[in-house]
Amino acid sequence: MADLISVAEARERIAAAFQPLATEMVALTQAAGRVLAEDLEARRTQPPSAVSAMDGYAARAADVARVPVKLTVIGEAPAGGAYVGTVSQGQAVRIFTGGPVPAGADTVIIQENTDMGSPEVTVKQAAPKGQHIREAGIDFSEGEVLLEAGRRLGARDIGLAASMNHPWIPVARRPRVALLATGDEVVRPGEPVGPNQIVSSNGPALAAFIESRGGLAIDLGIARDDEASIRTLARGARGADLLITMGGVSVGDRDLVQKVLGEAGLEVDFWRIAMKPGKPLMFGTLGGTPVLGLPGNPVSSMVCALLFLGPALDRMLGLPVIGVPLVRARLGSDVRPNNFREDYMRATFATGEDGALIATPLPIQDSSMMSALARSDGLIIRPPDAPAAAKGAWTDVIPLGDIRGA
Repeated sequence: MADLISVAEARERIAAAFQPLATEMVALTQAAGRVLAEDLEARRTQPPSAVSAMDGYAARAADVARVPVKLTVIGEAPAGGAYVGTVSQGQAVRIFTGGPVPAGADTVIIQENTDMGSPEVTVKQAAPKGQHIREAGIDFSEGEVLLEAGRRLGARDIGLAASMNHPWIPVARRPRVALLATGDEVVRPGEPVGPNQIVSSNGPALAAFIESRGGLAIDLGIARDDEASIRTLARGARGADLLITMGGVSVGDRDLVQKVLGEAGLEVDFWRIAMKPGKPLMFGTLGGTPVLGLPGNPVSSMVCALLFLGPALDRMLGLPVIGVPLVRARLGSDVRPNNFREDYMRATFATGEDGALIATPLPIQDSSMMSALARSDGLIIRPPDAPAAAKGAWTDVIPLGDIRGA
């Protein structure tokens, strides 16, 4: 089948069509889940000076080398405040967690090891130099790069950026992805369902995938199987970074997407891949906007999204394009010989007695069965023309749980 391209070639051609999007500034409180567009340097040193790690007394280690010993309490160093004098021989300063260590002091005695007396405190346990003191810059120093571009920001990163004194964060703009479903046979969830219709799952599933991967899904609706409807709704993709169509890209009499978009200037790069599910996949450009035409069957649509849409979104966000995760597993049952198309078999996972991952293909691999995909733990990859394989044979699998948004 010379007119079909491989999965690997399709992935490379799709990824090459995208570039990182522009940078925008967002408030720190809105940056969770966004992708950092520039290296972030600390704007301050943390902590800016030596501070106490405990509540107690700041003193000179030489004065508490032999205990018990009485020290004169000459002041306090609370968090947010400071003692501005110098601790001399036989003196101590009452200090609290986060309080700056006063000049002359080089150790902190925790209050539990004293009688907490005033104006004299009795120290009951010796404290070596540096005990319970956080030195200036122990966390980080001003100018240090602590968060690098291309990192998807999580809660810990937001906390670090706050400590670095960044109220605004430079992030990659969210890719705007327009979704256009087609077909007289599909309706939205909750709408009246005719006797020959089904509820569309593709749009909601793809929108969830796009949003979870950092994109912005734009629902253009469901076009009827006529040229005017497709033409009208497709106009809503103007300004999008990617247009995704669902269904209608094959060669049937009612598969009109290529025809209608072609009349509008669509340049098709390819439209068939040697894979299952997902053979009738189209990719091209319409007026400078990439167009990804996904199959209508829901499983085919989602598998193609995992393999091709995910890397495209990563590329636009400035993330490393690493494709899908692969692990090795043993087959949980025999599998038949494969044909010329790379097969992605839905499978459940278990752990064998030897600790190896066991992947068992579901008994029915129909590409219309969304329930089968939902309960799958992963996809078994069967290369083109692979011979039959027996239970226990090693195979490559894609763990769906390791794919963001799957």
